Amino acid sequence: MVVGVLALQGAFVEHEAVLDRLGEEWFEIRSLDDLKRGMDGIILPGGESTVQGKLLRDFGMLDELKAKIGAGLPVLATCAGMILLAEKIEDDETVHLGTMPVTVRRNAFGRQLGSFNARGDFGDLKDVEMEFIRAPIFTDIGGDVEPLSIINQKIVAARYNNQVATAFHPELTDDTRVHQYFLSIFHRFFTERGSKGLFQTISLFSYRKLIKY
Repeated sequence: MVVGVLALQGAFVEHEAVLDRLGEEWFEIRSLDDLKRGMDGIILPGGESTVQGKLLRDFGMLDELKAKIGAGLPVLATCAGMILLAEKIEDDETVHLGTMPVTVRRNAFGRQLGSFNARGDFGDLKDVEMEFIRAPIFTDIGGDVEPLSIINQKIVAARYNNQVATAFHPELTDDTRVHQYFLSIFHRFFTERGSKGLFQTISLFSYRKLIKY
């Protein structure tokens, strides 16, 4: 499996280190040409969503990335990446990719809890370490969106088809299970076919079969 890591700004190096630990192939996405390379999944890292959104537009990458995700490219989005995916941001008319039918709120835990560590469930995974840094939350989710984690009665991770988004930073802990969850959804499909960058040729019919795995 080949994973593209958006490397315009934010904590992309930390995601790359996790992929190295898991033995996965990756490359950095810094330009439109990089984005057009074959890949089986993409990671949108934490950082500053406003800056990342601006750079995606300035470099002519936003529409291409939105089209890929909309067509089924698996994505793991953390913190700022989660904001990029959202169809709506509270108190902000800006929409970046808008591929996930959710509403998010920036800096949702306030100044006192702006950055903190917690442990909780992530889907079927128990006692997952979660690092929150001025984290957003989901304040509304569409009917097809599956909540994965709830902390302090707030939804902090969710999945919508091929899109997995977390308010916390799994790349900043020693717990690799969130990345493994993301990879496992698609890894068997790609491995059985011995493909690298298969997303360039995957059919929508095959993808629909894939997301049911």
